[in-house]
Amino acid sequence: MAARGVATRARPADWRQNAAPRRMRPVEQQSSTVLQKLIRRLDLQQLDRDLFLGDPGRGEGRLYGGLVAAMSVVASNRTVPDESLVHSLHAYFIRPGRHGVPIQFTVHEIRDGRTYTTRRVVAHQSGEGIFSLEASYTRPEDGLSHQDPMPDAPAPEGLEDWDRVRPDRADEPRRSIDGPIEMRACAPDPVTKADAPAPFHQVWIKPRGELPAGPNFHAAMITFASDRGMISTVSRWHGLPSNRASQASLDHTIWFHRPPRFDDWILYTTTSHAAHNGRALIFGTMYHRNGELAASVAQEGLFRARLPG
Repeated sequence: MAARGVATRARPADWRQNAAPRRMRPVEQQSSTVLQKLIRRLDLQQLDRDLFLGDPGRGEGRLYGGLVAAMSVVASNRTVPDESLVHSLHAYFIRPGRHGVPIQFTVHEIRDGRTYTTRRVVAHQSGEGIFSLEASYTRPEDGLSHQDPMPDAPAPEGLEDWDRVRPDRADEPRRSIDGPIEMRACAPDPVTKADAPAPFHQVWIKPRGELPAGPNFHAAMITFASDRGMISTVSRWHGLPSNRASQASLDHTIWFHRPPRFDDWILYTTTSHAAHNGRALIFGTMYHRNGELAASVAQEGLFRARLPG
């Protein structure tokens, strides 16, 4: 099946010539969990060589942008050899996605080099573009190495779930806020502007269960997690709960410094250096517990505070 405006092509004599469409092996657990549901969402249906279909599932409100981003990474991953590892993602959130409406992902094979491979993904829903992604892959090689030291943070054991210490969500039932990624707050959110710390937010993140093997799928899961909470760094600085600000991701970038791995706690620290003209800029770092810098993140987001009066 080919989408309108997408021509089918004869496959060249390359590594994919006789390969069947790849589907991820499911996590073997007896009961269905929110993490397993997400993994099934990311198991995209392959319609053609570079055309995939995803089901965002049912829900309320605007579709979480991190889900569309993760699906796009999975679609891109399906078109590169297993030995090519994603090292950078540059994305734009174009329109809000909707629950219950299939998303079509078209992958453009921009370059297949000896070391670097480039892909472009455009996600469409109901005929409209909602998301675009540029992804670059590389093969492992030796080279120079340095990094900033890991920032100080309390260990995740014993910390409260971030959603349980947020003033704007403290009264919600637990079942409504438990997601596939566990997030533990290193410090509680401020209640008023007088309580606001520096523009700084720090949480530990980890999947609520086992992930399928493969660094590129782990990259998709890190991408899913990375979009959550970045703009709230600005909310914290101004002492505003999310229900007093209009927020949305505009663009999003991730650099993976090492082969992606998301099988344990990652310390996710975000800072905001500027907010003006309805936009906020946020930077983030992700560290493994052993102190290795796993990834760096940058995002510009729409941020319109609903000020009283």
